[in-house]
Parts: sequence; C-alpha cells; structure tokens
Amino acid sequence: MAITVKTVARPQRTFASELYLVEIVKGLGLTFRHLFVNLYRHTKRALGLKGLPGSVTVQYPEDPAVLGKRARTRHRLLKREDGAPRCTACLLCETICPAKCIRITAENAPDVTVEKRAKTFDIDLGMCVFCGYCVEACPVDAIHMDANEVELSTYTRQDMIWNMPELLGDVKKKPSQPG
Repeated sequence: MAITVKTVARPQRTFASELYLVEIVKGLGLTFRHLFVNLYRHTKRALGLKGLPGSVTVQYPEDPAVLGKRARTRHRLLKREDGAPRCTACLLCETICPAKCIRITAENAPDVTVEKRAKTFDIDLGMCVFCGYCVEACPVDAIHMDANEVELSTYTRQDMIWNMPELLGDVKKKPSQPG
C-alpha cells in the first residue's frame, strides 16, 4: 500500500499581514463585540427585561471560589481509627508522581499488623502539578486531594513544603511574613 505525501504551500504574506494591522483590528473587534453584547445584556437585566445573562466577573477574595465536587485541591492525609496515619510507606505515590514532589521516609511500625509506616511525608506544592496520580496509586486510600483549599500562595519556597503533621491536620500551617 503506497503512502501519498502531499506538500502544503505556505500562505503568501501580504503587506497588511506583515504590519499586523488587520489582525489587531480583528482582535479589537472581538473584544468590543464582547463588551457591547455584555453591556446590552446587563442593561436589559437591570431594567427587568428577560434575556440571556451577561458574563460576570467573580470577585475572588471577597467571594470564595466555586469548586466542583471532583476538584483537585490541596492534599491531605487520612488517619486510621486509632489516630495513626493510614500511610504504609509503600512509596507508590512517590514513584508515580510526574513532578517528583513527594518525599517519604519509611520506618518499621510498632503495630504488628502493619509492616511499615511513614516516618516523614513531605509534599512540595510549589512543584506539584495537581494531577491526582498519587491519590489513584495509593492502595490504602491514605491520601486525598479534597481539602477544598485553593489559596496556596506563600512568600517563600520553604512554606510550600507541607509535612506529615500539616497534611494530617494536626498542625495548622503558619505562613511566614513578607520580607
């Protein structure tokens, strides 16, 4: 079976496209169209007439972000009934993480029913891409991404690293001051 290769010629650039004036006018036309359509719709709604709603800007700090049920937000570790972390230090989440932002140190567990446990569990949220692979890989359902916290900004890179007590919720993360 023969494969046919078709060459595609580049479009010729005219003087107007070289100056980008036509493209700038097209972009401004689109922007002004959105402006006037939304202005018309908001004015119509303000007068009590029915119609389509206009676009609305969310005022983020004052109005909290609306998250879906399946939104992947900050990580949290779960505990067993006795209060111990569920993590068995199998290192699957550390292995599967594409950003390599999870660091786990294992130790032997005092409980004979559990082979080992996590001595340290650190996640660098500054490197995390929030893909959720760590949640899917965990065989004991020890890590979730449903803390519903989207405000993760800090003043230093060190504050972006969350350790086990902070992920478990035992210790409240204290951000450092600017400067």
